[in-house]
Amino acid sequence: MELQIIRASEFVRLNPQGVFNLAASKEALALLARACWKKALNSALLDLRAVPVADKPRFTPAEISELVDTFTATGFSRRQRLAVLYQNDVHGGARMFAFLSRGRGLQVQAFGDFESALLWLSQEPKEETKSAAKRGQPIPIKFAAAKATTKTASTSTRSPARGQR
Repeated sequence: MELQIIRASEFVRLNPQGVFNLAASKEALALLARACWKKALNSALLDLRAVPVADKPRFTPAEISELVDTFTATGFSRRQRLAVLYQNDVHGGARMFAFLSRGRGLQVQAFGDFESALLWLSQEPKEETKSAAKRGQPIPIKFAAAKATTKTASTSTRSPARGQR
């Protein structure tokens, strides 16, 4: 198994004030993802263990979503697998990255230990041979028979006025 290890220091970019720079980080991540694609690697490990735990989340959900979009925009596909390795995921960012990635059809899992991540990457991916329409069991839908009721039309075309009944 060939594996590309992407360390946080290779793509997380901060501005001079130490604040996360989303645009620069996306650009660096795109270069790394393209390198995997050009090398025809189907397994990568995003190693976030060196990222210190902050008092508040470093990335907003929107920023995490943009980082996921960077992977899909650079050609990362369902055939490839990405393991996100974290030391502490107190704010859930690594797991959110994996969750959002799976929602976009990618094979991404978050792990708290290196061995589990490598084991998952080394396993054969499950083939999705069935189309979405053929998954699951059909559910029969039965409609209750409608009761046939007939009403006779009255001979008068006007309603009787109040008090004239």
